[in-house]
Amino acid sequence: MSLFDIRRIGGKIGAEVTGVDLSTELSDSVFRQIHEAFLRYKVLFFRDQDISDEHQLAFAGRFGPLTQPHPMMRTVEGTPQVIPVDGEDQRADHWHTDISFTTAPSLGTTLRSVVLPPYGGDTLVANAAAGYRDLPAELRAVADRLWAVHTNHAEQPRLGTERGEKVRAAFLARRFETAHPVVRVHPESGEPSLFLGGFAQWLLGVTPRESRPILDVLQGYVRRPENTARWRWRPGDVLIFDNRSTQHFAVNDYGGHQRVLHRVSINGDVPYGLDGKQSYALKEGE
Repeated sequence: MSLFDIRRIGGKIGAEVTGVDLSTELSDSVFRQIHEAFLRYKVLFFRDQDISDEHQLAFAGRFGPLTQPHPMMRTVEGTPQVIPVDGEDQRADHWHTDISFTTAPSLGTTLRSVVLPPYGGDTLVANAAAGYRDLPAELRAVADRLWAVHTNHAEQPRLGTERGEKVRAAFLARRFETAHPVVRVHPESGEPSLFLGGFAQWLLGVTPRESRPILDVLQGYVRRPENTARWRWRPGDVLIFDNRSTQHFAVNDYGGHQRVLHRVSINGDVPYGLDGKQSYALKEGE
């Protein structure tokens, strides 16, 4: 590989890391630089990695303790902390932050290419902190005071297949509802961001119907093109994004072709807003 380097790929989000082999243990010095870049650029991309699930688990584990099995999604047999993101199960073609419907959403998520379609299937990642900075002062003052309810009973598209329907039913079998501040403070950088996405369904104290236009306006600032990075997958690719300050979107444009990524997530903490108040559960898997 080439010499170790971190090169940004966009003005607002994203960097590519070169010259590292994720099948080996990274030195403390190299990992420190990667972690700094992770906080600064929100999503890091690695090409040409020949790694296994065990290597992916070890890399993710450098950022913190790994999450326990997802409350609804199936995992790789014998490796419960690895989730196969399979286009035959579901297609997450909506902006979201992983498991934001729980009280402690994941710190970050790693994805590794396993089976790729001949075309399509890109992953988009958006900088929610940049979205917050883009807000006009008057709108920012409103957002600072709002809380939103996130639930898994939200955007779950139907694939029209027997397997897809089983996965969808399992995802909706239990109901989670959590109140989160619309403006979340990053626990490491102190940076505020818009904590929304497709699981945010209504504002506290506001009906879902009246909430939707407000949520859509705020969400529009996050997904501005200049606030996003788009990654075209190749064999051997790995990415990691900061789930505390990003949203992501899997582009569903690969038809009936197979697309499988392996996902490993890192434990997160309970979000808090600008006033220091923490998120809290309304329903926990009822």
